[in-house]
Amino acid sequence: MNPVDNTPMTACTLCPRRCGIDRAAGQVGFCGEAAAYRVARIAPHLWEEPPISGERGSGTVFFSGCNFRCIFCQNREISREGRGRTISEDELTDAILGLQEQGVHNINLVTPTHYTAPLASLLEKLKPRLHIPVVWNSGGYESTESLRQLEGLVDVYLPDFKYLSADLAAAYSAAPDYPQRATEALLEMYRQTGAYREEDHLAKRGVLIRHLVLPGCRNDSIAVLRHVAGLLPPSGIRVSVMRQYTPDFAMDCPHKNLRRRVTEFEYTSVLEEADRLGLTGFSQGKDAATKAYTPDFMGD
Repeated sequence: MNPVDNTPMTACTLCPRRCGIDRAAGQVGFCGEAAAYRVARIAPHLWEEPPISGERGSGTVFFSGCNFRCIFCQNREISREGRGRTISEDELTDAILGLQEQGVHNINLVTPTHYTAPLASLLEKLKPRLHIPVVWNSGGYESTESLRQLEGLVDVYLPDFKYLSADLAAAYSAAPDYPQRATEALLEMYRQTGAYREEDHLAKRGVLIRHLVLPGCRNDSIAVLRHVAGLLPPSGIRVSVMRQYTPDFAMDCPHKNLRRRVTEFEYTSVLEEADRLGLTGFSQGKDAATKAYTPDFMGD
């Protein structure tokens, strides 16, 4: 377990953007957040992959802010529109323990990258009191230096691998170096946790990689899967090929392909490639392509 370094919050380098601003003094960088925790929702959540949600739900903590700028973001209310409330470390600790008491299957930290250092410090103190796994649910745009602070503290990594094309990453998420950084992050996550493992159909350890198929981007989706299968042993990971893209959040974007849903051909061909590569995991039906999958943050 590595020592926790809180200094990045005064000259923030927690994610690959390395803004270098003093969040402890109230400055905000690309993520839009100062040093204090801000959360939008803390509650059991039933809409994750089956081994994450189980029957009683995943204990989710949705953090406000994000180090991405996905033009199709379904959580934009909290990722860049400022919804959320400030919460102290003690309050967050109590909330996490409260979720555990409710019987959730895990503690699911959602969009946590820009709080990596303080969360590592919190988990150092909290981990001995938890008897359920900790899930790190991120966009995959991480620095390996920050991830190393989480060694021994995170049980299951649940990252996106959004693009292999730097052009798509730049156009859709303002992160042209995403493919390289996501690759480095994925290798570090796997190094920490080893092969994916379930008990009683619930994720206990390892890496479960999400990939959202985007309309008009079938070839890049296939390239992502081939890259992942060549990077890590297919039998040692799980992959969730997602179909829940909806144009509801991108109707005003300049890319016409993002103003429609994924076709049956696009999605099926990506699933067929996953099967050919020996990647196992999870898929979604056509009915997943709805904004109903977006949590209601209005009351939280």
